[in-house]
Amino acid sequence: MLDAFYFAIKTTAPIFCIIALGILFKRIGWVTDEFARIGSDLVFKVTLPCLLFVKIVQTDFAQGLPTGLVLYALCATIAVFLLLDRLIAPRLQEVFDRGVFVQGAFRGNMGIIGLAYCLSAFGEAVVAKASIYLAIMTILFNVLAVITLTRHQGASEQRDFSRIFLNIAKNPLILSICAAMILSLGKVPVSEILLETGGYFGRMTLPLALLCAGASIRLHEFQSSRPLYWATSGKLFFVPLLITLGGILVGLRGDSLGVLFLMSASPAAAASYPMAQAMGTNHHLAAAIIAATSLGSVVSTTLGIFLLRSFGLI
Repeated sequence: MLDAFYFAIKTTAPIFCIIALGILFKRIGWVTDEFARIGSDLVFKVTLPCLLFVKIVQTDFAQGLPTGLVLYALCATIAVFLLLDRLIAPRLQEVFDRGVFVQGAFRGNMGIIGLAYCLSAFGEAVVAKASIYLAIMTILFNVLAVITLTRHQGASEQRDFSRIFLNIAKNPLILSICAAMILSLGKVPVSEILLETGGYFGRMTLPLALLCAGASIRLHEFQSSRPLYWATSGKLFFVPLLITLGGILVGLRGDSLGVLFLMSASPAAAASYPMAQAMGTNHHLAAAIIAATSLGSVVSTTLGIFLLRSFGLI
């Protein structure tokens, strides 16, 4: 029991500490909104793609791809999405809150918080598996987000719809993962200088990303509303619970189950705010969901890791 508790705390405490430092540095003026914006942009466009590229290009995929994990995650996410979008969202009175609620409840910040949790729990050996999961699920998350936001708005704007799908195709994370997989599967040699340079950038990723995530949290964006409570509860507890229980039933164990839980338990994706804004829905609610789940995920994730470890599942 104590071993499971220590493992859970060891996984989430470093993440929480860096996020908390980001909040503190922002309050005392060491970090500005501009720094957080530019830093997050740098992580998304440069350092995180470098981290994923370097790890994947050195992976021997002859040892097998996480096919079972990814296929289950795809099916489970679509099932959860349909439950949220078709059964729960229509119960909300405000139409413009519905798509934002659905997106906030199922779409996680896998590229930063989720990946950080996985690395903290299982080390760098799990990066390749987590990266493949990240690449495929990122595409699905974006497609489902566009569907629900379009379905629950007054009028569909084809311009925004097309632009968002074009951005999915140009996503630096997806491009870097695909390039690395092609090189790895094709046995194409990559220069040691390139790998070392990419490694330096990659090692910047998690500290910078988490610091900027903390600095980006705005407590004044919290608002007392039923959609916020529902979305926060769904993202932190019900969605990870449903997906993880299903993973257990289909036989996932060890780091595969750990990646599944940690990715699904990550807080609402930061990208959900600009997407909600672009689609003309309630972006203020989206910002509140991001803030609430970013703070609450530390507690829910620690509890989940503790239970999974206690039962010997990871």
